[in-house]
Amino acid sequence: MKLIVGLGNPGKQYDGTKHNIGFKVIDELATRWNAPLMQSKFNGAFSAIHKNGEKVILLKPLTYMNLSGECIRPMMDYYNMEAEDLVVLYDDLDLPMGSIRLRKKGSAGGHNGIKSTIAHVGTAEFNRIRIGISRPPQGTKVVDYVLSRFSDEDCTMMETVVKKSADACESWLEKPFLEVMNEFNGS
Repeated sequence: MKLIVGLGNPGKQYDGTKHNIGFKVIDELATRWNAPLMQSKFNGAFSAIHKNGEKVILLKPLTYMNLSGECIRPMMDYYNMEAEDLVVLYDDLDLPMGSIRLRKKGSAGGHNGIKSTIAHVGTAEFNRIRIGISRPPQGTKVVDYVLSRFSDEDCTMMETVVKKSADACESWLEKPFLEVMNEFNGS
């Protein structure tokens, strides 16, 4: 069993913002797999399907970013999952716009959604797909930047990145995450 979680904030006012790029990947996978997120549990929207002979759950925590772990942990407990069954997708200020980086563990790096996930999962050793949104221009507050929408130019690039991130998730259903890291971190 696998749990694929995209971090973001619920509500129309956050659609298309940089902070919601994790939600966009979940939407892409739900569309590919014809698995709309229709169910609700533990303050999250999810879909449970079977892919490649195992159950896969797509999850969007609806707790707001800073409390993401409050949704993820109960979902893991309900389905009796371990940290290695989890991959979390989220925006990363420290990566160039349009890049992705897969990791098996690490710190929160200042990301409140990951801080909450680490606190509730009880370990920093879980799979992640970090999606680069770059640093804000000088003089722009981080909170204003991550809650802003992508420029038209960046939107086109990010559509490609969303698809690439979804491809990495699909690859993880077929092979160990370390192999997926080697495949996607080099491209």
